[in-house]
Amino acid sequence: MSSAQKDTLEVDLGGRAVTVPKGGLYDRYRMNPDLDEVARDPRVSGVDFFRQLPKIKVDSPIGPTLTPNFYYSVSTARLTMLAPSRAIRTRLPGELAPLEIAPGLGLISVMFFRYDVCDIDFYTEAAVGIAVRPARHGKLGFFDLVAGLKNEHLDSYVLSLPVSTEIAQVRGHDGYGFPKWVTELDVDIDRSRTTARVANDSGGVDLSLLAATPKQTAHPSGERVSSLTSYTTINGAWHSTLSQTHVLSAGTTRVPRDITLQVGEGRMADDLRSLRPIRTIQFDVMTEGQLALHMPVPTSVQNRNK
Repeated sequence: MSSAQKDTLEVDLGGRAVTVPKGGLYDRYRMNPDLDEVARDPRVSGVDFFRQLPKIKVDSPIGPTLTPNFYYSVSTARLTMLAPSRAIRTRLPGELAPLEIAPGLGLISVMFFRYDVCDIDFYTEAAVGIAVRPARHGKLGFFDLVAGLKNEHLDSYVLSLPVSTEIAQVRGHDGYGFPKWVTELDVDIDRSRTTARVANDSGGVDLSLLAATPKQTAHPSGERVSSLTSYTTINGAWHSTLSQTHVLSAGTTRVPRDITLQVGEGRMADDLRSLRPIRTIQFDVMTEGQLALHMPVPTSVQNRNK
């Protein structure tokens, strides 16, 4: 038996066998962590944010599970781009409509995530997403737009969401309805440089990013919490998934110039090209943060005409 096999074990997740690190957080706690123990990890700045979010047991497509899923040490990078609403609408279900900042002009994003410490252990993730109007609203209100652009609360529809581990793929695809698959995916974010590379099926580049990290501003614990609502369908029914981000250190560059985004060949590249991005208007990097990801709940959406 190889050392890699010795260091992992198989667990059942909704009837699917997935491999997880032996002795990792999932192996030890099965989503019900000892927060005092987690706080001793030098990569975790504190756990006060999570003490205010009691977990509850719910039934889900992957069996009974505890929610929310806690991410104790997170770094993220997001490129926000302008794209024609006409192109965006070709990729949205009829029930959803783009969030427009001007007639005919919507917002899309490319995001990269690194989860160093979380309930389902270390993994990385990337996304191509579309900013949409809140599904329960009729006409877009001014405050929806302002809040969305300030990143206080965004609503999105995700086209691509590759991840680096089996457990993240099964939970995300079967449990949340997200378009997830497993691939080689490297994300490294520090205070000086941000790099990411998503591999395609043949090991080449799907998407990659190289950029200087925007100057970071530290935020006291609890001061800045933003939220994102993502819409998916599970067994034909619409659901909304809430994620809450506890920002501890982050920075923004508007109209960034020194960014290298390589759009190669693969599922993410195809999704991004289909949206016909015009230009990048904002680059957000969080070098230190935390996240609570809630299980999806059924939601009603208004049918819209494209």
